[in-house]
Amino acid sequence: VLNFDAEHFGLRGPNSFVAKGVKKEPERKLRHLLTDLPLPPELPGADLPSPKTTEEKKVAIQPQLKKRPKICGPRHGETEITEIDWGKRCVDKFDIIGIIGEGTYGQVYKAKDKDAGEMVALKKVRLDNEKEGFPITAIREIKILRQLNHSSIINMKEIVTDKEDALDFKKDKGAFYLVFEYMDHDLMGLLESGLVHFTENHIKSFMRQLMEGLDYCHKKNFLHRDIKCSNILLNNRGQIKLADFGLARLYNSEESRPYTNKVITLWYRPPELLLGEERYTPAIDVWSCGCILGELFTKKPIFQANQELAQLELISRICGSPCPGVWPDVIKLPYFHTMKPKKQYLFIVYQISYLNVIPAAALDLFDHMLALDPSRRCTAEHALQSDFLRDVDHTKMPPPE
Repeated sequence: VLNFDAEHFGLRGPNSFVAKGVKKEPERKLRHLLTDLPLPPELPGADLPSPKTTEEKKVAIQPQLKKRPKICGPRHGETEITEIDWGKRCVDKFDIIGIIGEGTYGQVYKAKDKDAGEMVALKKVRLDNEKEGFPITAIREIKILRQLNHSSIINMKEIVTDKEDALDFKKDKGAFYLVFEYMDHDLMGLLESGLVHFTENHIKSFMRQLMEGLDYCHKKNFLHRDIKCSNILLNNRGQIKLADFGLARLYNSEESRPYTNKVITLWYRPPELLLGEERYTPAIDVWSCGCILGELFTKKPIFQANQELAQLELISRICGSPCPGVWPDVIKLPYFHTMKPKKQYLFIVYQISYLNVIPAAALDLFDHMLALDPSRRCTAEHALQSDFLRDVDHTKMPPPE
């Protein structure tokens, strides 16, 4: 039971906005105002008699103090296998083995669930430095992941706290932990290590799984907006999972409203965002996946620049310079006339360096995923129907050594 200090929130007292308004109102008008106010909705158990004495009130309040709040339930489409409510368990139910990375808003730990006996990843959400309470990126990720249920999207199992009693958060800000299924690697780490060799079949398997997950997201009307190799997880069975939905958002194709432009890590950012587009589409995620397709073959990011103009220059060398001839609407973008490449490049994606590295079927998909004009860029669904991915069965593909 939390006390509501009305005066603290400016609802009472001589300086509050309510008091200022009331003082100027005649008594008759005030009575009329109060009679027009709607009654509050009836709550379950509202017809029960309220305790009269102080002792009765203590008895009524005491059971509620021991009850932990139910934060939220499992993902959409999942059936509850256990009776554990999200937020009910404490982090001491896990044996933390060590730190395995840094997330958007805190460390990520490898841990073992003592009850289930399985490995999990704990993403820590600290509240110490949050002036506005729970981080908005964490709220967004939780809200979106609860609505996504796909084999190629990371599964968030539950949320746990570091306090036995939820009321302890009032005295001492603690931390929440998002509990995810454990994945052994991320794609960036494997590519940088140079210790694992990916064959063409492995790349087909990875891209098939990635595009299936992305196609599912887009059909659920979500944009990921941060696809890169470090956000693509891989286990030792060769399964791919798309992770880190902290920048994701709901997308409505029927409304033409602006979204924030500064999304997607620079190396994987499409040309429309570099040129200032705010009314973008799911094509931005497809561009990022096209960059990953090239990276899987070349073993390094294909566009590596440290600022936006240099990034656009690199893209122009491979995909041609953005111009009305290949992209009619480019002249409407805010930075088209200010961010001009040093020279105009023709479309040369089929240059000899890529022909030596990327097979023809993959190069054709690469071409369609990196189309400059987002309206001509292939969708995730169309990518799955390409010659490179159409007949791939990743369930029968042996994992890399």
